Amino acid sequence: QVQVVESGGGLAQAGGSLRLSCTVSGLTFADYSMGWFRQAPGRERETLSCISNSGKYTYYTSPVKGRFTISRDNAKNTLYLQMDSLKPEDTAMYYCATTRGGTGRGTSCPPIGDFDYWGQGTQVTVSA
Repeated sequence: QVQVVESGGGLAQAGGSLRLSCTVSGLTFADYSMGWFRQAPGRERETLSCISNSGKYTYYTSPVKGRFTISRDNAKNTLYLQMDSLKPEDTAMYYCATTRGGTGRGTSCPPIGDFDYWGQGTQVTVSA
């Protein structure tokens, strides 16, 4: 059974940092690209970043490019999201998910519908 568990969320001040982790079990982690997503109340889930299965290629969407860094440790079956220069508008539930899709050598993320195994999310709240 595949399990995806996010952790590391919490309360931060604007301009601060948080580091999220996502641990995956029940599959061969190194075979999957991974992505980070978030969903704020009343809004659709949005893609933030994705990383190829080897970690060589990464892609960031505009809202987080230059502030967030995605990485992975395949030996630990863990995905990370380092979030710096946080803004109040970053407040949301953050999710990670697996996909067999690629990142086009860092040019894009697969469609959100192509991500199959999802965690329950971790809440990030940024105060002004």
